[in-house]
Amino acid sequence: MTAPTRAHVRAIHRPAPATPEPQRVLAIDYGRKKIGLALSDELGITASPLAILERTNRRDDIRRLREICRANAVARLLVGHPLTLRGDAGDMAAEAARFAGRLKKELAIDVELVDERLTTWEAEQTVNRSKSLFQRTPKAIDHVAAAIFLREYLDRKRAQSSLAPAESA
Repeated sequence: MTAPTRAHVRAIHRPAPATPEPQRVLAIDYGRKKIGLALSDELGITASPLAILERTNRRDDIRRLREICRANAVARLLVGHPLTLRGDAGDMAAEAARFAGRLKKELAIDVELVDERLTTWEAEQTVNRSKSLFQRTPKAIDHVAAAIFLREYLDRKRAQSSLAPAESA
């Protein structure tokens, strides 16, 4: 058996490349009466419905969202942007955009508006197919809709990263 060369020893002791910190994403299905929440896992693979917040006032809503973000180590917020089927922004889309701006300012976390067209319809279809009568209440729709647009966002991000050219060594 031959002794390892100096180059071989250096290669063995080279530090492993740094991996990015795990970061959770919180999706917010904004509404005037309720806010549906969904959370990703730390690796950004799965999206799960988290909770539905009953709206009280803007200050209290933001305080509760701040607590949720801290408790779950959230690094990015997605706020659903309810565009029309033609892609136009109506009153609710403008209100959601203002809420997203307020969150960015108050929470100092990256905030992104994402198209949420048809997610409420898809959430209703999903809940209606479920076997549990408890889950068929209208209240269960908001956080399921948030999970749907979060899942779509995570899928797009993974697809984009797999299409990115590999870095040369």
